[in-house]
Amino acid sequence: MTVLNSDFRVRVIDLETAGNGKNDVCEIGWQDVGLGPDGRWRIEQERGALMVNPGRPIAVETMAIYHIVDADVATAPYWRQVASGILRPGAGVKLLAAHRSAFEQRYCTPGLTGGSPWICTWKCSMRLWPQLTSFSNQMLRYQRVPVGLDRDIGLPAHRAMPDAYVTAHRLRDMLNEVSIDQLVAWGLEPGSLPRVPSGAERGKTWDRLSVEMLREMSLARDPDIKFSAGTELSRRGEKELVVVVGPSQGRLF
Repeated sequence: MTVLNSDFRVRVIDLETAGNGKNDVCEIGWQDVGLGPDGRWRIEQERGALMVNPGRPIAVETMAIYHIVDADVATAPYWRQVASGILRPGAGVKLLAAHRSAFEQRYCTPGLTGGSPWICTWKCSMRLWPQLTSFSNQMLRYQRVPVGLDRDIGLPAHRAMPDAYVTAHRLRDMLNEVSIDQLVAWGLEPGSLPRVPSGAERGKTWDRLSVEMLREMSLARDPDIKFSAGTELSRRGEKELVVVVGPSQGRLF
């Protein structure tokens, strides 16, 4: 069980990247969520953003999303030079969080974070508010309208600090609803999708599907679909299909 001290903080991270390489970060933003003296979680004053030089030209497609151009990062430090100072700053920051944290963790490796646990607010949102229609960062912002969110600080969207700020309000509400250990645990599992995301059954809740359809979906390559279908089968006391794969080559003798 996580021991919560008066200075305990979770740092929400958001990255904008120029590509898929481990050093392709072009901006990092952060916003801290802290435990107040009254035992309630709150948005802290600590937030910021830093441009990062990805070491290569930024693609036009990336510029069109983030509006970060080569001139913005030409004199910026490289990822390895700045990452640890933001990801493991000490002073009470014990965990990291992000919306769809698997993306941030591709760049924020254990060597840079010191092995800090992560909270995935995307996965936790689906667990806590399955009735919502969409779980993207911006859709959650307007569906939930969190208390205290300053619209100006949260803009422009798709930039690192504003997105981290928006995510942090969601995280604050989550932490005030369930334990920090539960949030971390949900993040270690695949996403529990409230509804079928695609195909002929799109939009249906899992309890509306037949056992046969659930078993078929439990074989999906997508880990979130596989997990969600398997969870519903378990709830009904049913077993998933087991596919036995034989050896790729028969015996010679």
